[in-house]
Amino acid sequence: MASVTRQMLDAYPKSINLDRAKLAAVIDTINSCAQACTACADACLSEEDVAELTKCVRTDLDCADVCTTTARVLSRHEGYDANVTRSVLEACVAACRACGDECARHAEMHEHCRICADVCRECEKACRDLLAAMS
Repeated sequence: MASVTRQMLDAYPKSINLDRAKLAAVIDTINSCAQACTACADACLSEEDVAELTKCVRTDLDCADVCTTTARVLSRHEGYDANVTRSVLEACVAACRACGDECARHAEMHEHCRICADVCRECEKACRDLLAAMS
C-alpha cells in the first residue's frame, strides 16, 4: 500500500512539476529523519554523559525542525515557488549534514546516534537528488 504522502500527492487535482512517486519518497524520508532526530535528542538527554552530548542534542533538534519545515513546504503545490523550495531543500541538506556528522562522532558509544547519523545521510542524499531533479 502506498504511503499517506503518496496517496495525498496522487489525489492532488492539478499537475505537479516533479514525479509524484519520487516527491512522496523524499517527503517520507524527510519525515523519518525528523522523527529519528527528535528521538535521538531525547535518547541523548537520557544518557549518563548528557553533558558531552549537548551539541548532539542541539543539532538533532535543529535538523528535526528544518526537516519538518522542508516536508511541509514540499507538501504544498498551489502557488509553488521553486526558489523557496530550493532554499529550503538546501537548508535541509546542511542541517542533515551537520547532524549526521555530529551523531557519527557518538555512534560507537550510542546506538541511537548511529541510527540517526545513517538516517541523516539518507535524507541529505534524498534532498540533493530532488534538487538535481528540479534543475
